Amino acid sequence: MKILVLPGDGIGPEITAATTKVLQVLDARVGLNLKLEALDIGLVTLKSQGTTLPDTVMKRIPEVDGVILGPVSHYEYPSRQEGGINPSGELRVKFELYANIRPCRSREGLTILRKPMDLVIVRENTEGFYSDRNMFAGSGEFMPDPDMALSIRKVTAKGSARVAWAAFTLARGRRKKVTAVHKANVLKLSDNLFLREVRKVAQDFPDVELDDLIVDAAAAHLIRTPDRFDVIVTTNMFGDILSDEASELSGSLGLGGSINAGDEICVAQAQHGSAPDIAGKNIANPTSLILSAAMLLDWRGRRDANENLIRAAALLEASVEMVLDHPATRTRDIGGTLGTDAFAEAVCSSIRTAN
Repeated sequence: MKILVLPGDGIGPEITAATTKVLQVLDARVGLNLKLEALDIGLVTLKSQGTTLPDTVMKRIPEVDGVILGPVSHYEYPSRQEGGINPSGELRVKFELYANIRPCRSREGLTILRKPMDLVIVRENTEGFYSDRNMFAGSGEFMPDPDMALSIRKVTAKGSARVAWAAFTLARGRRKKVTAVHKANVLKLSDNLFLREVRKVAQDFPDVELDDLIVDAAAAHLIRTPDRFDVIVTTNMFGDILSDEASELSGSLGLGGSINAGDEICVAQAQHGSAPDIAGKNIANPTSLILSAAMLLDWRGRRDANENLIRAAALLEASVEMVLDHPATRTRDIGGTLGTDAFAEAVCSSIRTAN
């Protein structure tokens, strides 16, 4: 399996190095024949090549079996015309990575919830209110005059149907329930279009229960009754916000894995940002990216019917969870003492000694 690693900005190089080390140990343990290749993006290539996303990277992505994308500091980028392209958004649109899949599971000693959480949020990934990616040409956000800013929300039948299909397929292998989250009481046209397509897809999954919730209520129920949820499907911005909320409630944003998946290409990406304030200090928590890499292996394994990849993904996830179970082997941000490298080594040790 060929994996392209894009280190990114801020803590990106540190946590991608930790993830790469863990994958190499996993490969040695189970024999995946992994081939890891790294290419620079972000502020490094902006300085050296005049762009944050070189053409060589975009050409290479379809040639590999998966991508690991480190966090990027796109707030610090110049305009697109000056080479400042957000790699995260660009990859999602160019390669039609329409489903952002984010599992959230509470962990004893880390969660603040009174009831257990074990859910997956499937977020539409290419349209919605995200103005840097919802238009064919130009931006979905503009200013007619200096004192007025307008933003366009794009919701399509195609985008809604395919993310719904991803959610129902996932739910069928879990507890067989999908909750569609929306704001159709206010966004009557766009969110009712979304709900229409979700309900159409539901007809092809008679074994999966469908209900729906207004986003305000969903945000509250994540706190009060998180155990009511199995798979949540929603539009881009709602999914972004709710998945961050769910991750924090379950323990930390730094513990949530995430993949951006299309029909042919999958990109593993940590849920959190580039945290430039702690870059280079060896204190960043690499858990999110390591778990995202496990999700990438599982996605590729299921797509290619490769049981070895699926088992390897399960071993990697179990090894991370074993390390997180012990306060002494957690990173500092969640009450432990370990730095980035030491945490990665603890996960490696868990892989080596797993039964």
